[in-house]
Amino acid sequence: YDGRTIVFERDFEIWTLDTASGKASRVPITKRGALSAPSVEPVSLTTGFQDLALSPDGRKVAFTGRGEVWAASARDGGDAVRLTRTLARESQIAWLPDSRRIIYVSERNGIGQIFLFDFTTNQETQLTRATTGDSAPRVSPDGKSVAFVRDGKELRVVDVEGKQERVLAKGYLTRSNRAVAWSPDSRWVAYVGLMQRAFRNVFAVPAGGGESRAVSSMPNGNANNISWSPDGTYIIYNTNQRTEEGQAIQVDLVLRTPRFSEDRFRELFRDEPRTQPGERRNETAPPQDPPAREQIETQPPAREQPAREQAPPHDAAAPRREPPKPVEIVFEEIRRRQNALPVGVDVASQAISPDGRWLLLTASAAGRQNLYVYSLDELSREPAVARQLTSTAGAKADAQFTPDSREVFYLEQGRISVMPIESRQARSITVTAYLDVPFAEEKMEVFRQAWTYMRDGFYDDKFHGVDWNAVRAQYEPRVAGAQTPDELRRLLNLMVGELNASHMGVSGGRGAGGGRGGGPSAGRLGLTFDRGEYERNGALKVAHVIPLGPAAITGSIAVGDYITAIEGTPLGRRSNLDDLLSRSGNRRTELTVAKSPAGDGKKQVVVRPIAPGAEKNLLYREWVEWNRAYVDKASGGRLGYVHMNDMSEGALQRLYLDLDADNRAKEGVVVDVRNNNGGFVNVYALDVLARASYLQMTPRGLPTAPARSVLGQRSLELPTILVTNQHSLSDAEDFTEGYRTLKLGKVVGEPTS
Repeated sequence: YDGRTIVFERDFEIWTLDTASGKASRVPITKRGALSAPSVEPVSLTTGFQDLALSPDGRKVAFTGRGEVWAASARDGGDAVRLTRTLARESQIAWLPDSRRIIYVSERNGIGQIFLFDFTTNQETQLTRATTGDSAPRVSPDGKSVAFVRDGKELRVVDVEGKQERVLAKGYLTRSNRAVAWSPDSRWVAYVGLMQRAFRNVFAVPAGGGESRAVSSMPNGNANNISWSPDGTYIIYNTNQRTEEGQAIQVDLVLRTPRFSEDRFRELFRDEPRTQPGERRNETAPPQDPPAREQIETQPPAREQPAREQAPPHDAAAPRREPPKPVEIVFEEIRRRQNALPVGVDVASQAISPDGRWLLLTASAAGRQNLYVYSLDELSREPAVARQLTSTAGAKADAQFTPDSREVFYLEQGRISVMPIESRQARSITVTAYLDVPFAEEKMEVFRQAWTYMRDGFYDDKFHGVDWNAVRAQYEPRVAGAQTPDELRRLLNLMVGELNASHMGVSGGRGAGGGRGGGPSAGRLGLTFDRGEYERNGALKVAHVIPLGPAAITGSIAVGDYITAIEGTPLGRRSNLDDLLSRSGNRRTELTVAKSPAGDGKKQVVVRPIAPGAEKNLLYREWVEWNRAYVDKASGGRLGYVHMNDMSEGALQRLYLDLDADNRAKEGVVVDVRNNNGGFVNVYALDVLARASYLQMTPRGLPTAPARSVLGQRSLELPTILVTNQHSLSDAEDFTEGYRTLKLGKVVGEPTS
């Protein structure tokens, strides 16, 4: 190494730079050898499944894995049957009522279109052929029609033969699968649409055509997962604002007559045969409680065992069901008939059981997501709170009831599981999906998807002045030459970089090369070392002890000490500290500490290493405290200081803590957003700074205090000054603009852009 030449990339070629002359030259490269054979990777999928759908007869499951549609036995699992063979993505599966056909969205033609697969004929039929994306397909209960969203702007219906298609409503519609729902009688379609001020609510429109009208009016920006009750008299959907917990909202579509406990006693005499005195009536089984919410006429007969245990074969006669009652919606004063159910958890999604007795919730409590059930029976003895079904840490998705309402199928960490409502003893349905993945073809599909998503989703339809079609032509042959997934991702990142915009990129996820998630991270000691000492002598001399870190809390390691061994392994120039501290996080680790590299005055110190992220946070908090002390000294004790490292909800909570009693006792506060990489809470943080005092309160015998503080509202009510730099990004820029527009104080430092 002589430092005379720098090697770099330019326009996908290798160049060199002569450091003396400053001249750059392209390095000519001649390829030799034979082309490598096409790479095909055999893959066995047992996890990572999505779009789980249980058939109406409870005997089959369909799902997607690696973008393909699969099906398997709901009872036994086993080897999955592959239904699609495309490199494009398939998603959003739904069964038809006969349990013999499914529909799904496929992007094989470059855009989302709806397809139907018939298991009895093993044939696939394309139902829609538009050149704009179709999504959220939902099959009508009578099995004749499919409602779906086109391009996020139209609610449409197509018959299952794919011959007739019509528009039901227009607007700004949510594209997720459960943002569309049919009424039990197939005469109404409910969907989530956008209202004024970006509030999302539920609308209903007659399936035969007519006026679309709102059935909910919540002032929230998020809404999803519409569930229509089996008796057709109410819907439930979940909604929330971004920083608030999700709620389950029930909207009564008609005026509902309350039920009374006395009704259960009267039910004992319904259709009961007369008996003569002394004659004994047959009482082989106790009477059943009546179904919840007066759904007797619309419910299927009760079954003694789960449907998947007693489901008849396809050629057997299916049990006859009473036709559903016509669904009526009374729009007059419907706003007054919406109520938040007191479930007590943060709702992400929900579904009503086929018998109408239960509401199944995918929800979070204390930061952990689980499944819960909430009783919808007005006369139930269940407490009015959600009852927890699962208690595992994995993320849950696609939770749904079996036809008899006794069990729940769901995905946890991409694996199929089943949970009985009563026993709460979960079991797994082990499914294996086998396929061969041709990388040479798959990479081109990944490239197509990435390019298409930016074409359709980039916020500026002028693409910042870039010819996006020309970009495709430029990168397509280079992607074709990529030999590894890492090369592919690098090219895709370069491609989206042509747009010169933020908040974009491509990654491989956990474990996808580059050491991401490939193994446990090394523990950290809360120490930094003298670089010069290491380069000269190969010794680890402590340069800094991070406050509150593992080494600091022992009180036995100081600046200038040497770490000479870890768990008895001597340290030297060739030692790999990360390797020695691998798997040491939160575990007892013994360090040998000395006053010199030779080991003078050595002693043994036991520490508990922490994760790299935890050490990084300690370094950050040390930096914040140093700034706070500097501001206090420079201002003669008159000014306080806070820093926001991002605009996340956690950073907002940290702001509340840092605006402590000491800061509030100052004459003003320095607000620092340097190196803040954004988020979404700028409006909440600005509120804290913008709220003005309007009232003072003086409780008897206590000092006077601002009313906002006494009443528990977050407000600073002091002068502030804002510090920014060029690394204050995204929402930090919104915060700065808001601070300036609201004239809260002076903005100093470097411009954010």
